[in-house]
Amino acid sequence: MAVTLLAIGLVLIVEGLVYALAPSLIEDLLDMLRALPLETRRMMGLAALAAGVALVWLAKSLGA
Repeated sequence: MAVTLLAIGLVLIVEGLVYALAPSLIEDLLDMLRALPLETRRMMGLAALAAGVALVWLAKSLGA
């Protein structure tokens, strides 16, 4: 449970920093994402999911 809370906290910190430091960049990024085909966005999401699972597995196997 502690690892889950830590992970959620880290995600919120990173997302908060992006919104606080570069809010106009978020708008540009969203426009770029809207321009991508649906299948490309789906594949990007699956790649991010796989990377996240791999990082969690690596952290757990290293003893986190």
